[in-house]
Amino acid sequence: MRTLLPSWSDWRPAVRAPGADLLAGLVVALVALPLALGFGISSGLGAAAGLATAVVAGALAAVFGGSRFQVSGPTGAMTVVLVPIFHRHGASGVLAVGLLAGLVLVVLAVAGVGRAVRYMPAPVIEGFTAGIAVVIALQQFPSALGVAHAHGDKVWRSAFDAVRQFAASPNWTSLVLALAVAAVLLIGGRYLPRLPFALLAVILATVATKLFHLDLNLIGTIPSGLQAPTLDFLHPDQLDSLLAPALAVAALAALESLLSATAADSMAVGTRHNPDRELFGQGLANIAAPLFGGVPATGAIARTAVNVRSGARTRLAALTHAVVLAAIVYLAAGLVAWIPLAALAGVLLATTVRMVETASLAAIARASKGDAAIMAVTFVVTVAMDLVTAVAIGVGIAVLLALRSVAKEARMHQIPLDDADHLAEEHGLLHDHIVAYRLDGPLFFAAAHRFLLELAEVSEVRVVILRMSHLTALDTTGALTLRDAIGKLEHRGITVLMSGLRADHRRRLAAIGALPGDGTAHLFEHTPDAIAVARDLVSRPAESSHR
Repeated sequence: MRTLLPSWSDWRPAVRAPGADLLAGLVVALVALPLALGFGISSGLGAAAGLATAVVAGALAAVFGGSRFQVSGPTGAMTVVLVPIFHRHGASGVLAVGLLAGLVLVVLAVAGVGRAVRYMPAPVIEGFTAGIAVVIALQQFPSALGVAHAHGDKVWRSAFDAVRQFAASPNWTSLVLALAVAAVLLIGGRYLPRLPFALLAVILATVATKLFHLDLNLIGTIPSGLQAPTLDFLHPDQLDSLLAPALAVAALAALESLLSATAADSMAVGTRHNPDRELFGQGLANIAAPLFGGVPATGAIARTAVNVRSGARTRLAALTHAVVLAAIVYLAAGLVAWIPLAALAGVLLATTVRMVETASLAAIARASKGDAAIMAVTFVVTVAMDLVTAVAIGVGIAVLLALRSVAKEARMHQIPLDDADHLAEEHGLLHDHIVAYRLDGPLFFAAAHRFLLELAEVSEVRVVILRMSHLTALDTTGALTLRDAIGKLEHRGITVLMSGLRADHRRRLAAIGALPGDGTAHLFEHTPDAIAVARDLVSRPAESSHR
């Protein structure tokens, strides 16, 4: 546990020179404000929930997390998972899921699971990232089109319903404003990336709406402060039905946070996050955020990148971001109420464009057909179903393709021996009805059946020598398959000898009765010894080999 807790070394550089971190935290807060509002609204719990998440979760993750650059809060990927939970279980269900997910993350951190993210296949990551971008964009259709209530159990269905309502009664003001805000962010961010164009665009849109009395849907009144912590949202009779969604939220929070921390490491020279501590910090953040009415949080890649590029040096920058947002909640809640929803939709639409790395997608698509298929399937399932299902299917396909690739590396071929293996004697062996095979690579369930077919079809010989020294892996399925093949050969009167068998492989074969003959006399350390015994066997009368 000691390695998961904060230490004075985390804060010593910040105390010595806080200026750069304070400035970076202010910049990140200006970028995070419209995103927190937008994702809070998209989740179904409202703008106040998004702000509470950014403040509470952002502060705790900054202090207890494993990355000194990570900025946490509500994210688009998490919103994608929360929307169906909100529709099914209501606001209290979302809060309960967040708390349960936080407990799961703490358990994962203590168990040391954080390092497992390095095994996530890149095509899966790129596929669900692109899918998330599309889902977030579809979520903005109602607000961007000025539709107050769009119906549909899936995000693409509600987007379609919003388009249908817009076609029946167009609200061009809302659409133009959303597209204008998105254009300002994309164009301005390209040429002046250090300026907080998201905040500037939202302010201009709000002023224009007020001055020209535009007919737009607004955020509306939000509380001027955080609510008092409470557990009233917990209902014991609901916990059973919320466990599966909580596990999904925890999996997403872990995955997105660790990916964000890894991205921060790549952007900053000489840094490396602690993955288990990062899960611990995110767990505490998600336990606390629901108490104040906040939605589940994760590390936010976009805000973390802004933090690094703004000159952050320590975790004081992420903590400053949370403090600035808290000041806005307490001092400027009345101004936030006048922000048009279309402006926030424009901010999130621009965010989705930035999320998709077309160069990375193209590179993976060119790498191999298998990787392209994994990425495409993950993308489609993310949009059509949900993120956790998409990741599970994507990883499953990746594992199957990896096993297929490894299985292809397994070989069993008849020796031509090289000079060191007595090539001159090989011709005599063949003439004497002795054949030697070398098994290369792994013999496991994905390749075992092919070996059984090849080995069991050996005929017109009296002795088969299996060289096992190049066998890299042997599982129980492979051992059982080898036992069946040896049994078939011995039933036909063919003697089987083994050479170079590793001790661990020998124990596995012995445990299931897969060693040839009596289990000892037919095993040899070196192939020449097996060859000598094979010659002795074939020199006897033919019937002796049938004993």
